[in-house]
Amino acid sequence: MSSVARTPLGAGFGRLWTAAIASNLADGLGRTAVPLIATTLTRDPALIAGISAVTFLPWLLFGIPAGMLLDRVDRRIAMAVANSLRFAVAAVLAILITTDSLTIWLLYGCVLAFGLGETVFDNATSTVVPSLVARDQLDRAAGRMQSAEITIQNFIATPLAGFLFAFAIALPIWLTGAGFLIAGMLALTIPVAAAHAHRAGEQEGVAPELPALSGVVRFLWQHRFLRLMILLTSTTASALAFAQGSVVLLLLETFEVPAALIGVVTAAIGVGALVGALVSSRFVARFGRGRVMFWAILVSGVGILGVGVTGNVVVAIGAYAIGAFGVAVWNVPWGALRQAIIPNAMLGRALGIVRTIGWGLTPIATVLGGFVARIDLRLPFVIGGGVVVVLTLVASRLILSASVQEPAAEPVPEGQPS
Repeated sequence: MSSVARTPLGAGFGRLWTAAIASNLADGLGRTAVPLIATTLTRDPALIAGISAVTFLPWLLFGIPAGMLLDRVDRRIAMAVANSLRFAVAAVLAILITTDSLTIWLLYGCVLAFGLGETVFDNATSTVVPSLVARDQLDRAAGRMQSAEITIQNFIATPLAGFLFAFAIALPIWLTGAGFLIAGMLALTIPVAAAHAHRAGEQEGVAPELPALSGVVRFLWQHRFLRLMILLTSTTASALAFAQGSVVLLLLETFEVPAALIGVVTAAIGVGALVGALVSSRFVARFGRGRVMFWAILVSGVGILGVGVTGNVVVAIGAYAIGAFGVAVWNVPWGALRQAIIPNAMLGRALGIVRTIGWGLTPIATVLGGFVARIDLRLPFVIGGGVVVVLTLVASRLILSASVQEPAAEPVPEGQPS
């Protein structure tokens, strides 16, 4: 086991990781700056929560088409084009701010466009990993990707965005655009092995057929573990989104955190997420995937619940960090397990379907949480965290069975011998 753990992930993965770092820097700047910009346009919790809702709406509208695209085109080029478009949107948003022409509805439109590009870039990032590392390295690769994402977004991008916002509102948006553009160009350096989905028959020079979309849907539906886990993760993700949609107003108004320090608070919360991402693969190796996933999601719910029941800002930040720790620990084995179970030839579309179901429900939950926040800004955390805890206990046997799941064989397209 130790020799496997020391095996390098390879230069190809390193290039993907570098591109992801640049994109994560841009994402972190934008995700901190945009809600702060929204608070200069409105103080309505429902409208502020709408920003988070619109962020996830593209996964409902474009998640599956993005997956279909990534199973058919050069994934590196798709990543470059997607982030180039996000750069253009950032430039438009910065100009609207500079000319004092921005409205909350135009901000919604820009966030929607950012999200459309994200469905392609982030989906591609996940689908190329199995082409660059061995199957027994997937947990390590997932942990490396998530720890980089958390480090860049929480400890560099978000504190920087808060200070830049206090200096000049448009400045973090310009830097967001630059990060997207650099990440798109770096994506073109990823090895050609990651360009397309690997399918049987490529070695013989035959132009193989992709499994039909109906076959991808059938695979996900007939795989009992995946079917139930997709339902579970979609529901828990919606509960977490319900809780966090108005978190900026919670920090600004309930806990009286200065706007310039919002990024610093986010970084403090990110400590929990970073630790979770770093230790998750080691936990899996020692305790097994199922037990780690069960305790991780349970801890995340308890942490989010804790934010809602305290009036002390330090306790709230600590509870939030514990919740973030649980989410990060969960994400690593769940991401690696999907990559191992789902055949590579359908991975792009399958992940598109999974994210469409999971993140597609998020906008509805976020908006509902925003309306509940009109009653009390802490109430969504109480409800969302409580729902996660209950669901985890109810689905404990399903989650624990993750330890015995085996990779599926590559599907044989119709018309080819099995």
